Amino acid sequence: MPNDMTNHPSDDEAQEKPTELLSHPSYQELMQKLDDAEKKTNEYWERILRMQADFENMQRRTERDVANAHKYALEKFVSELLPIIDSLELSVANVAKDTHQTVQAMVEGIQLTLRMFYSAMEKFGIKQVNPLNQIFDPAFEQAISVQLDPSVAAGTVLSVLQKGYTLNNRLIRPALVVVSKVSE
Repeated sequence: MPNDMTNHPSDDEAQEKPTELLSHPSYQELMQKLDDAEKKTNEYWERILRMQADFENMQRRTERDVANAHKYALEKFVSELLPIIDSLELSVANVAKDTHQTVQAMVEGIQLTLRMFYSAMEKFGIKQVNPLNQIFDPAFEQAISVQLDPSVAAGTVLSVLQKGYTLNNRLIRPALVVVSKVSE
């Protein structure tokens, strides 16, 4: 006779199945866990994207800082040379035209030296700001005085007391100027 017991679960097995089903999470619980995992994944992905953008921004800033360091490395050196140029220019400007030939030869030598200075400075991106007879520009000039002069428009630079200089279009020293004003 065939054994009926093999086709039917035992009482112990029947009791285990409902308990086993109860111990498994429900569909909603699984979906909730999946949603939570997706949210965490999205949060981590957004974090990674932000970190990547921050890194790229930092790289660009660093590259820009290094480029500026190279571009403006001469700034302190140039600042030290400017008083020498000023002195040479003053010595040339203050020599009378009817002086002895020896003095004139010396002045020509100083003028040659100045031209060499200007040429060398141009090669390194240093430009002179000499705004004589131009409209006053506060970005590159500093007004030391104002003077009444009806022959020119108000705000015109009448005289330059000290020339200004830029290094790669960055102001190193403003030009010191006297500016015209309108009559009172």
